[in-house]
Amino acid sequence: MAKIPQYPGIPTTTVARDLRMLDKDTNNLYEAIAIIAKRANQVSAMLKEQINNELEAIGGHESDNLEEVHENREQIELSMQFERLPKATVIATEEFIAGKVYHRNPAGTNDIV
Repeated sequence: MAKIPQYPGIPTTTVARDLRMLDKDTNNLYEAIAIIAKRANQVSAMLKEQINNELEAIGGHESDNLEEVHENREQIELSMQFERLPKATVIATEEFIAGKVYHRNPAGTNDIV
């Protein structure tokens, strides 16, 4: 079984944010939110891929017949562990505020006269 990612220090619930902290690097709130949204999509895809790999490793997609469906304890524990993780948007926001997200604006590098 692969190791489930841990995000220490990142809250698992909603947190009120000071919007001025988000646009420190970009000087544009909308650009900062777009960067966070793109990073959240990346984190979400990574977590989804990881949980699918874990489910395949424990035999999660055998059959879906109603007579053959039974509770698989390992599947339930795995899904509970992933549900306890912070949401992708919270992870992306924390990474952005901490300066761990690389971003650039190619349109901002050209001087338009």
